[in-house]
Amino acid sequence: MYSLSYCAAIRGIEGCIIQVEADVSDGLPNFSLVGYLSSEVKEARERVRIAVKNAGFRLPPKKITVNLSPADIRKDGTGYDLAIAVAILTAFGYVSQDFIKDIVFLGELSLEGKIKSVHGILPMVYTAYENGKKYCILPKDNLREASVVKGIKAIGVSDLQEVIAILQTETIPEQETISPFDDGHQKCSSDFRDVIGQKMVRRAVEVAVAGMHNLLLIGPPGSGKTMIAKRIPGIMPDMEFEEQMEISKIYSVAGLLSSSTPFVKERPFRDPHHTITQKALIGGGQVPKPGEISLASGGVLFLDELPEFQRQTIEILRQPLEEGSVNISRLDGNYRYPAKFQLVAAMNPCHCGYYPNRKKCTCTDWQIKRYLQKVSQPMLDRMDICVETLPLEYQELHGNEKNNTGEDSASIRKRVVAAQKIQTRRYRKESFFHNSHLTPSLIKKYCILTREASEYISDAFEKMDFSARVYHKILKVSRTIADLEGSTRIEKRHIAEAVCYRTIDKKYWSED
Repeated sequence: MYSLSYCAAIRGIEGCIIQVEADVSDGLPNFSLVGYLSSEVKEARERVRIAVKNAGFRLPPKKITVNLSPADIRKDGTGYDLAIAVAILTAFGYVSQDFIKDIVFLGELSLEGKIKSVHGILPMVYTAYENGKKYCILPKDNLREASVVKGIKAIGVSDLQEVIAILQTETIPEQETISPFDDGHQKCSSDFRDVIGQKMVRRAVEVAVAGMHNLLLIGPPGSGKTMIAKRIPGIMPDMEFEEQMEISKIYSVAGLLSSSTPFVKERPFRDPHHTITQKALIGGGQVPKPGEISLASGGVLFLDELPEFQRQTIEILRQPLEEGSVNISRLDGNYRYPAKFQLVAAMNPCHCGYYPNRKKCTCTDWQIKRYLQKVSQPMLDRMDICVETLPLEYQELHGNEKNNTGEDSASIRKRVVAAQKIQTRRYRKESFFHNSHLTPSLIKKYCILTREASEYISDAFEKMDFSARVYHKILKVSRTIADLEGSTRIEKRHIAEAVCYRTIDKKYWSED
């Protein structure tokens, strides 16, 4: 007898429906699985056979063949177990075929017959909804994550007997509604009010976030680089639901969602250690998984101690920074992961950290040059804003408390939100929403300079020997500065400020 059930597979962060076909026929007793399967899927044969037995169902000695279709898509993971078990039991007549045609089954089976949680539930349930399925039977531990998707009823179960009871009675149980949003909106606890001094850096951060520009902080140890970077998500606008869904899919595939955190509501802040490998940063592996740049999508990727990273590890960021995504090629196909992150990097100016203060710096000129050259010029060109954090004076640390209190994150955030709304309206007909994503052809259209501003940048280009990429970065940053002021045209003062953000790298990386 032939039967058919449904489950889902993950391709990148998107899902696709998998048909699980089971055929039971006379012949030498055998249980075979086919359909381009990984080793853990092939092992489902033993898990399913024993789980069915321990759940109280007897399988007569027959030739059982199970096919996971389409056969040209590789199946990885253990989430197919439940669908395979249901297909086999349906083929043996325990379950009606007509009742299961609108149900997707997800979950791993233990030998005892318990149904265990799996990764990637969110994109798989969303795929079931897109394909017109009405119900999704899945592990109870994944129920809260699945409840994010509206339009399809998720049913949490704990064992195979419970699933078969539902299918035999042909009655979908009424379960208590579980909301993934019960915990409320938790704001970032780190506030810019805690940052003392560093007025220029604070301004540079505001400009960077307003236009989603990449930012490099350079300065001696203890000058507040990491402290400032960790407060950046607190001045970013709230995410729209579609953006939250995309990021939650990434975290679901990576196995970082749980019953306590079923949905990503806050902008990510990822700060990998400098010993991270290229594969962990960019994503991939034998079974492709999203890397840190994808986990930071929609938020901040913070690289502290930038020169301490392997140079090749830093260089692989160049393409994702330009394209906003990463494509990973494998024999079984291509996987695409979003990488729409804001890069924030921090570094010391030398190995000891105190250059150019020669009273403290113990490095030779050769050592300083060698240390700085760990960051290549092409990578520096991709940093829209480079700004120096200066050591604080005693009076700044122990002066009048009222005067030392900096502007809080909420006030900065209001200006950032206003500037981004201007960009959203301006680029409503484009495929992007931030100034940092302007292409050279669109820069001419949207970055309108006054005559004085045009003369100023022409003079700066000749004197400072900017590359074409840096020239375009200056124009895009100038556009953001003008947006923060509500100006439709780019004035000379906007260009001057943007040029100022490109003088620090000249100071440290100059060949002189």
